[in-house]
Amino acid sequence: MSQPQVPRGVPQRRRRGWVRPVVALALVAVPLAEIWTIVQVGGLVGPWWTIALLLAGSVLGAWLVRREGGRAWRALREALQAGRMPAREIADGMLVLLGGGLILLPGFLLDVVGLVLILPFTRPVARRLLTSVVERRLVEAPTLGGPFGAGFGPGFRPGFGPGAAPGNGDRPGPGGDGPVVRGDVVE
Repeated sequence: MSQPQVPRGVPQRRRRGWVRPVVALALVAVPLAEIWTIVQVGGLVGPWWTIALLLAGSVLGAWLVRREGGRAWRALREALQAGRMPAREIADGMLVLLGGGLILLPGFLLDVVGLVLILPFTRPVARRLLTSVVERRLVEAPTLGGPFGAGFGPGFRPGFGPGAAPGNGDRPGPGGDGPVVRGDVVE
């Protein structure tokens, strides 16, 4: 099977061959590290206290998720009512949701990571990290060339080329030689 032809000027997506092995390693290493930590804590305080600590961590985490999730939801509603982009509020909501999921899983290590994502005084650090990752992905994002087939890259003009509806070839599309109208949108 041959590779699909990509038109000139359309950047190809970088292959990230390291992602799958890292995820596979994490799926093995994290549970092993959690089990090792639980065994170590059990050796220090005893099995019943270890179980009690695990349950207390889950209860505390559920309470924190409910409290911080409610705050994030109120902040999102207020931002939308004020008519401003709720980027920070959406990021906070995602972090609280992710942290809550980690806290509800049994283990001490994931509880610590979940707490860092949920607590209001540590969440800004996680938010900055999330923002930098998202910004990097948006800057590197390919044009609509790859998965949608050739013709959707730079210089794409609807109504021209293969698959265009009959009669659409007469209309100028974006990037044509028509006049450019500039102005402001006033609400």
